[in-house]
Amino acid sequence: MKTLTLKEYKYTFDSLYTSLCLFANKYIENLEASEDLVQDVFIKIWEEKIAFNNDIAIKSYLYTAVKNQSLDYLKSAYVRTTQSLDAVDISKWETDPFFHREVVISDINHMLEKAITALPEKCAQIIKMSMKGMSNPEISEELGISLNTIKLQKKIAYKRLRPLLKDYFLLFAFIAELKQ
Repeated sequence: MKTLTLKEYKYTFDSLYTSLCLFANKYIENLEASEDLVQDVFIKIWEEKIAFNNDIAIKSYLYTAVKNQSLDYLKSAYVRTTQSLDAVDISKWETDPFFHREVVISDINHMLEKAITALPEKCAQIIKMSMKGMSNPEISEELGISLNTIKLQKKIAYKRLRPLLKDYFLLFAFIAELKQ
């Protein structure tokens, strides 16, 4: 077991920070507080020089620590006095199936975001807008480009994304099934 070097720590932070924030946000539904919780977890790793066997152990530790921090936040006196929380919700969030599903969803979002950033800028922008639920005419109006250009850019994006994400197709299908 070894502690992370500064370079390894920075790489881990850069590659997992956004995914961990989104993961925490699934629990506490407050992005700013989620960011604070994730930063606290990273600070703890650095200050306490926590040692890990490998990359999988780091990732597992981070997701578990963020989950625990999120649950602690929800149970805190501040949240109990300012927000109405259902005890059933908290007990659901504490279950392993919820945790595992959210970790997988977070990983998939990270893979998808990484693949989208490999697209040409305009393709990536259009795909992101489409993923937010915008229709082709809405995207066309927002960007001030023709509907045919939107369709062509989407076709280019899908053609480039397919080989990048082909190995994850079953995982995407599994997640789509879980969300229903």
